Amino acid sequence: MVVGSGAEVGEALVVNENVAVISFTGSTATGRRIAELAGRNLKRVSLELGGKSASILLPGGDVAAAVKATLGSCMLNSGQTCSALTRFLVPAELQDQVVDLVQAAIARFTPGDPLDPATRLGPLVSEPHRQRVLAYIDMGIAQGARLVAGGVARPEGCDRGNFVQATAFADVTPEMTIAQEEIFGPVLAIMPFGSLTEAVFIANGTPYGLAAAVWGANEQEALSVARQLNAGQIDLNGAPFNPMAPFGGFGESGVGRENGRFGLDEFLEYRSFQMPVKGAS
Repeated sequence: MVVGSGAEVGEALVVNENVAVISFTGSTATGRRIAELAGRNLKRVSLELGGKSASILLPGGDVAAAVKATLGSCMLNSGQTCSALTRFLVPAELQDQVVDLVQAAIARFTPGDPLDPATRLGPLVSEPHRQRVLAYIDMGIAQGARLVAGGVARPEGCDRGNFVQATAFADVTPEMTIAQEEIFGPVLAIMPFGSLTEAVFIANGTPYGLAAAVWGANEQEALSVARQLNAGQIDLNGAPFNPMAPFGGFGESGVGRENGRFGLDEFLEYRSFQMPVKGAS
């Protein structure tokens, strides 16, 4: 373990000729820099980067279960999770029902002291990052999204610390900034769709492709939609995380895979030995 800043120690490790493989988890911007430096020596990289993951509720899917799991994923670590389900795609005719459930559920994400058992939402990593997340919330409002929970005001009782309210928008359209860029904070974008074709188009309409979730009336229906998504890991109807399955993304979510034997493969170089066949002429 070598301790130091990324710009100094990190870059020194990446360009060092004695380092054969770089495995990195972090931002897409840093991943690009690592790939650029490693490419000079044709060094292998495994990059697990950002995400803008979609949770898709199909007609006939379990609305309550989808709301609970999507919110739980979005708010995990105060939204500071690469695979967080931050876009909630719902049939247009169900959006009002979803909003009602989200408003009731999000109120239970109480911010406060992480040592308090009643707290369900901790602070963000820094004040600059808090300001960045608040700027995204302001952009959502300015671009016409409907604020249905939270906002830019400090949470009640959190006069100090890097806290942001658990926030949700409805009527979010694909071109809005909050639907395209990774916020890395407790902000959910509810996006209505009119057909399954449109839902898949919206889900695949960002530069990212790390994770996704599909909620259907049955497993086969959910799987049919999941097969069309550009995402590295897709949960069907609330299936649990499998640590032996490959984890990684498409596009700006990175290259390579972690977990199980797939993660080990990133550190291996294969050799083939051509042996003579006995008795062959």
